[in-house]
Amino acid sequence: MNERRMFGLWDSPVTPKSLAASLRLAEPTWDTDGQTLAWVEGRSDRGLIVVQDIAGGAIRDLTPGELSVRASVGYGGGDFTLAHGVAYFVAQGNQRIYRQELAGGPARPITPAFGAAAHPVVSPDGRWLAFVHSYEDVDAIAVVDTEGRHWPARLASGRDFYMQPAWHPDGDRLAWVEWDHPNMPWDGTDLKLGQLAFPEGVPPALASSETIAGGKQIAAYGPTFTHDGQALVFATDETGWGQIYRRELATAATKQLTSGEAEHAEPAWTQGMRRFAVTGGGRIIAIRNERGFNRFVSIGPDGDVRDEGSRHPEYTALASPAASPVHDRVAFLGASGVQPPRVATLDFATEAPAEVRRRSDTESIPADALSSPEAVSWTSFDAEEAHGLYFAPASDGFEAEGAPPLIVLVHGGPTSQVQAGWNQQAQFFTTRGYAVLVPNYRGSTGYGRDYMLKLRESWGVYDVQDAKTGAEMLAERGLADRSRLIIMGGSAGGYTVLQSLVDVPGFYKAGICLYGISNQFILASDTHKFEARYSESLLGPLPEAAARYRDRSPLFHAEKIVDPVCIFQGDIDKVVPREQSDAIVASLRARGVPHEYHVYEGEGHGWRKAETIEDFYTKCDRFLRQHVLFA
Repeated sequence: MNERRMFGLWDSPVTPKSLAASLRLAEPTWDTDGQTLAWVEGRSDRGLIVVQDIAGGAIRDLTPGELSVRASVGYGGGDFTLAHGVAYFVAQGNQRIYRQELAGGPARPITPAFGAAAHPVVSPDGRWLAFVHSYEDVDAIAVVDTEGRHWPARLASGRDFYMQPAWHPDGDRLAWVEWDHPNMPWDGTDLKLGQLAFPEGVPPALASSETIAGGKQIAAYGPTFTHDGQALVFATDETGWGQIYRRELATAATKQLTSGEAEHAEPAWTQGMRRFAVTGGGRIIAIRNERGFNRFVSIGPDGDVRDEGSRHPEYTALASPAASPVHDRVAFLGASGVQPPRVATLDFATEAPAEVRRRSDTESIPADALSSPEAVSWTSFDAEEAHGLYFAPASDGFEAEGAPPLIVLVHGGPTSQVQAGWNQQAQFFTTRGYAVLVPNYRGSTGYGRDYMLKLRESWGVYDVQDAKTGAEMLAERGLADRSRLIIMGGSAGGYTVLQSLVDVPGFYKAGICLYGISNQFILASDTHKFEARYSESLLGPLPEAAARYRDRSPLFHAEKIVDPVCIFQGDIDKVVPREQSDAIVASLRARGVPHEYHVYEGEGHGWRKAETIEDFYTKCDRFLRQHVLFA
């Protein structure tokens, strides 16, 4: 069989241009009327707020063309909110919060241009806006009036980090989550409930506060008040899994609502994240994650839990549920392995199926031409179990003899998880004849707290070995060609690529590294505030763990890299600065190791520009044809 025909290199329905043209959809949000729905659309390197009257109104852009919507506290997120016919959003660049009437008119700033803002939330009476603020590495919960007449004031400060502010329906209390270095928000956080005071003529102030959940070794997440004001709903992982709780405010009685070996929270990498919501009808609608596959569950006021997975069979990956304040209706982002993301709504007061509000692409590719992920597990090098997702080669027009080449696609984080949703990279490669393994190696989330903690001081070991043994497992089952294994990843996943090429040279035919870490010392001293002490848990504190940092830094062992590698980097990346890639490339160049190096101007920690995305996939395809398929 002709090799070109076998892999369908020029005939795949998933093209670089089609991936570059896709919309990024985020943060579906309701106005207080329960009829107006809005979300953020990423179009190339710009973010816009889009609104729709769900009774049948047309979808329209809201924010003006000269402003791009994007918050920048930490990794971003928490871009906007709606209330009483007004959108409040954070503008990329100056990071001011703007007020935009849904009925039209100009957007005008209500906060000054200093620091960065995120996750704005409006008080029930519409007078005040609380938000997360960061300025010169000092974070706080701040408040400003919604007309912008007063200078913003700090409500809560003194801790290293804040997230997820939420107003009580009476407007006299505020809940939020806070924590300190060296913890990350999945290590341990405090959930606070504060009582507010309202001095005449100035913004409200914090009169008192108490810690009601969480701790140094317990991660609290997502405080949300019930609409009747009687209770606070939140999640913690104190049982070893992210479970949902309800705390009665009058009595402080707290009840665990969910159970089992499933996750109902997630690592809070960005502001504004949600995994559950409380509807106007009093239901809690939550996402239940089991082995990377998601489904909704609903929890009634009496605490009964109902599996709602049959209501959305087309979606196995769910995100950002937003509950209507007046109905039992939820807006969310839905996707599957063969279904690109959509904004959809689901009415839990009826048996009607989910309604699609917005598609991220044309959805012109039939599902049988794509690859559906399968949950897999295997025994790793030390006899412990590792997990992941397997995507088989997908093609309705090509067949081949023998096992396919395999791409081991390593996720970032490293405290993260790839779930059973739309995976652009996996689909790009499976429709070209590759198999893809996404190892949710030990240290990943989604499999309980103990599994996540496995990576403590073991970064560069379990990720490398679980990826390797996962590839070996597939080869033993005849699902991968052992002579054509490829490893690919970005950020922490890019680090695993480089460390794998150091530790197991010759095992992989080639590597593709996106903004990967080459020097752990530089990462510990030159990254953004959010991750400034992340390495203390992954490798240990300095200077005590200096030997481990050196041993797990690919740059200091770069002479062991002999396999072809393609490296991509954004020139304004603040998380993994360009010098990390420059240094490893200098070593490759000096020793004549086959490699390519591509630096994208104006790109940071991940690609946003359509032209960058198209070029990236084109170059990946060309590199693998040269060094793997036709080598």
